[in-house]
Amino acid sequence: MKYVFFVPDGAADYPCDALGGQTPLEYAATPNMDFMAREGRGGTVQTIPAGMGSGSDIATLSLMGYDPREYYTGRGPLEAAYRGIRLRPGEFAYRCNLVTETDGKLTDYSAGHITTPEAQDLIASLDKSLGTPTVSFSPGVSYRHLLILKEGGSDATVCRPPHDVLDQPVEDVLPTGEGSDILLDLIDRSRRILANHPVNVARLSEGLHPANLIWPWGQGGAPRLTTFKERFGLTGSVISAVDVIKGIGFYMGLNIIEVAGATGYFDTDYDAKARAAIAALRDGDFVFVHVEAPDEAGHEGLVEEKVKALADFDAKVVGPVLHELNKVGSYRALVSPDHETPLSLRTHGSGPVPFALYATDGVADDMTAFSEKNARAYGSLQLNKGHDLIHLLLG
Repeated sequence: MKYVFFVPDGAADYPCDALGGQTPLEYAATPNMDFMAREGRGGTVQTIPAGMGSGSDIATLSLMGYDPREYYTGRGPLEAAYRGIRLRPGEFAYRCNLVTETDGKLTDYSAGHITTPEAQDLIASLDKSLGTPTVSFSPGVSYRHLLILKEGGSDATVCRPPHDVLDQPVEDVLPTGEGSDILLDLIDRSRRILANHPVNVARLSEGLHPANLIWPWGQGGAPRLTTFKERFGLTGSVISAVDVIKGIGFYMGLNIIEVAGATGYFDTDYDAKARAAIAALRDGDFVFVHVEAPDEAGHEGLVEEKVKALADFDAKVVGPVLHELNKVGSYRALVSPDHETPLSLRTHGSGPVPFALYATDGVADDMTAFSEKNARAYGSLQLNKGHDLIHLLLG
């Protein structure tokens, strides 16, 4: 038996006036996910426990079968693990975005989706100027980087994700509480380092958003997860362009597959991800295929891009993988967003999301299409605990 888990990040949404009152999932052409819903069974799943933040870190832990209330320590340490940074007791990792501040407001959580080479140049300058034996910056992809504090970090610091506070005055949404002093100092000093950096001078001359401020958030120490092999007796792989997803896979003991052309944005290479998933299933039992593009479209409020991302995910990832699995015999395939990213909010929601499970040895319920409304109305499974979902896939 082979198992595949398809995750279109942030696909779940609300009805949109621009789509005639439909959600992007209802509007987009998704015949393969609709097949899974029609020929399988599904419903809705609550991936975000009450009182917890609605991020991909928490939601993905749920999807992978781990109760976030028990296992979650923060986003930063998950990303750090993938980059080979092993946190010792007392050390904290923070996600560190490069953002754009305009007239005192946080106007862009991604600095115009700054390129990785530009961002790495900026992070190197920050580490050279602000780094100490207890403070360091680690480069990542595009706007996504890490700040490591060997001393002074705290679980009690209140740090807000930048995509949740767009267009708000920076001074109103800065870190607060215990341990915030060191972060506030680093944020303030980053302004002076980044303001006249050649990378930002060039970006401004080209009419692009400058990366003129750092934004630390999602802090925590190292988590402890039982491996996928220990829990389920299966081998598996993770395919994603996003470090936090790969970091979770690392802690689970799964194989992390690097896919050339996987960008975490609209221009990601869907076909390459499908090929990688097919190859992984030849040798392994399970593959988790994550695509970030729908989430990015939701954050930017781009209706057409979100519809296109969902259609591309269905046609270029889900379809080819199912086609190949039909050649090998028995398999189970599950599709579910990790969380909502409504276009109207431009940030994550915490409501239940639709899912569909197709199994060659399974049965069908009354779902006829893969969408939020169809899953609520006709799905036979309404799960209140996200970490229960994977047990349906693995039987």
